[in-house]
Amino acid sequence: MGGLRWRLGVILCVILGAGYYIYPPDERINLGLDLQGGIHLVLEVQSEKAVESKVERYYNELKSTLKTKDIRIRKISSKGRTLSIQIHRDNDRTRFIELMKEYPDFISTKVSGTPPLFVFKISDKNVEKIKEQAVEQALETIRNRIDQFGVREPTLQRQGERRIIIQLPGVDDPARAKALIGKTALLEFKMVDETQNVTQVVESGEIPEGFQLLYDIRRDRRTGRTMKGRPYLVRKESSLTGNSLTDARATIGDRFNEPYVSITFDGAGSDAFDRITSNNVGRRLAIVLDGVIHSAPTIQERISQGQAQITGSFTLEEASDLAITLRAGALPAPVDVLEERNVGPSLGSDSIRSGIISIITGFVLVLIFMVIYYKLSGMIAVLALLMNLVILSGALGLFGATLTLPGIAGIVLTVGMAVDANVLIFERIREELRLGKTVRSAVDSGFGKAFLTILDANVTTLIAALVLLQFGTGPIKGFAVTLSIGIVASMFTAIFCTRFVYDSILSSKDIRSLSI
Repeated sequence: MGGLRWRLGVILCVILGAGYYIYPPDERINLGLDLQGGIHLVLEVQSEKAVESKVERYYNELKSTLKTKDIRIRKISSKGRTLSIQIHRDNDRTRFIELMKEYPDFISTKVSGTPPLFVFKISDKNVEKIKEQAVEQALETIRNRIDQFGVREPTLQRQGERRIIIQLPGVDDPARAKALIGKTALLEFKMVDETQNVTQVVESGEIPEGFQLLYDIRRDRRTGRTMKGRPYLVRKESSLTGNSLTDARATIGDRFNEPYVSITFDGAGSDAFDRITSNNVGRRLAIVLDGVIHSAPTIQERISQGQAQITGSFTLEEASDLAITLRAGALPAPVDVLEERNVGPSLGSDSIRSGIISIITGFVLVLIFMVIYYKLSGMIAVLALLMNLVILSGALGLFGATLTLPGIAGIVLTVGMAVDANVLIFERIREELRLGKTVRSAVDSGFGKAFLTILDANVTTLIAALVLLQFGTGPIKGFAVTLSIGIVASMFTAIFCTRFVYDSILSSKDIRSLSI
């Protein structure tokens, strides 16, 4: 009796624990894209842009270093993967060559003229490294944005060299989600040049070297559409970037009740912002996001607190999304949407209904067969099967697994596999009874001889399921999850729970025949 009590305790703990993690089902069990509806995106990272950005950063850094070391230059330019530098004095050649040893990413491809013109190209090895890092960083940045957006159980995975697959279940505003994910969110602070006539620059199309022409945006309050606004001539080199941000929050202004984004810099960023504002009082500082000027305020005084504001024609939702993207960081390179697929909630509801019907139908058919063929023992098997479904559902809630339509197929398959274990046990018991053994002896021998067969069959299937779980993607992984949990649950219910029921019956009275 002592052995029966502790086994009963184990079974009750498992059932109660499963029940706890099941209820309420809509909060405990996460539904995948195909069941809940949402958005499916395939993005491609423009990794070549990351290479060009890297070269541009080297260009700006090198310009500053050359000035610091008093190596005069006639010309310095960057294009694609190359840097071209012409030094002013030939006797600076040796010092310049020594300096370039500090930039091992670049290899010299050409030296010509007097004074010499040096052409450097970023090595192929480093190009591949930059592209790889760009995709990995893009994946992490997008994951951070989605986490802050509040999507439950999103799916993000890399596909091939440059592609990222994203599935967002339960998203009711696909356009907003897509805009949030795809925004590069490169924040830059650039000084505005007011010494030159911007109108003439726009008309001539000739932009002075070291400068670029950017526009702000205006929102039509009647239609809500944004359009190109006023042109600004700004320095090409950024005075400060969003890499120095520690926080960004959407805030409502006190004076005009308009949303804006409040940003906070880290220590280095605060010092840089302090230096910029103290040296440029009375000048305009453009706040540029993804090549668009959101505001260009005049610096009235030194700002040493490490805080700033991004104002513009924002709605509260737009300000919140911008704050999310800034907190998550900028993408290392732009991304293109190659594929977009929306799954409506009605389609997801139909899938759930069809899945439930298939599970119930499978369960009822198995019940009918087992009761007709194995009689009372068949009822015990059905009870174990019902317990299997409860444990499987509880495990999904416990591990926070996502249930997909293929996952439901895995549950249906588990129903058949759970019954298969009981069939093996029952047939072994029948064989022992035919040999003339007592009911107790037949049950003991049946379970003992069937155990290894059941273990071998389930372990091999479990290995295949774990391989699918490790290397599968999307729906395949959903199938592997339910199948793996179902296999473990079926072994527990078939071997442990069914044996407990038999032992309970046989210990209570002297059974001379078995309904099997």
